[in-house]
Amino acid sequence: MPSGTVIVTGASTGIGEATADHLHSLGFSVLAGVRSPEDAGRVAARGLERMSPLPLDVTDPASIAAAADQVEDELGADGLAGLVNNAGIAVSAPLEFVPIEDLRRQLEVNVIGQVAVTQSLLPLLRVAQGRVVNMGSIGGRVALPLVGPYAASKFALEAITDTLRREVRDQGIEVMVIEPGGIKTPIWEKGTAIAGRIAAGSPPEVEPLYGKLIEGMRRGSARIATDTGLPPSAVAEVVGTALTAARPRTRYLVGRDARLRAVAARLVPDRVFDWLVYRALGL
Repeated sequence: MPSGTVIVTGASTGIGEATADHLHSLGFSVLAGVRSPEDAGRVAARGLERMSPLPLDVTDPASIAAAADQVEDELGADGLAGLVNNAGIAVSAPLEFVPIEDLRRQLEVNVIGQVAVTQSLLPLLRVAQGRVVNMGSIGGRVALPLVGPYAASKFALEAITDTLRREVRDQGIEVMVIEPGGIKTPIWEKGTAIAGRIAAGSPPEVEPLYGKLIEGMRRGSARIATDTGLPPSAVAEVVGTALTAARPRTRYLVGRDARLRAVAARLVPDRVFDWLVYRALGL
């Protein structure tokens, strides 16, 4: 039975919440990383013996340092069995019009924040010869239109995963990335809200230039959120496998759509793939 303590960032909703629950059910003690006091109270109110909230904003150096100090005080010589870097946001807009501050925020949360948290916890992971699981996406292999900022962050996370895995391979630390396809999570609703805010501040030429593409992507996102997307528990189970397998893979694709896109991206010429994307969007 798995044992030790695992931290899951972004554990208040969606994949993070499902992952925290699944790892707890496997036997791990779980520190659920949350940003708000309300989310921390909700985790604590569940009264689970081996799960507790960990205040953690991955974009705030003081918050990261405080969380690392708390974990070190609690775990001491036992070290940390695992870190699941799950916190993330999705910014979507045509690259021509995406506000640079939103692009910076996307990279700050999904890339820099993951590295900062990992840096702060690597000494504890080294003690326990723990594992780092980065929550990537098939969007880290295949960049679709209008989600350039999000795809850029996930492509970067793939590179960070490869680099870290090769840097710590002789230290007893395993590093891997999970690559889900469409999952029914609140990130779609939050992403739609961000996209709506950006659209409201965009110039009028956005509609004639990108209106049909935007509508096609909205239809696709709605289908994922309500119909075709897998439940977050499907990803959580794969995270559990990554943390417990005797010989873990370096990458785990989750979902039929992710596997199909990965194969197509490898075998289909770029121009043909572009055409297939437009067909899939009904354009």
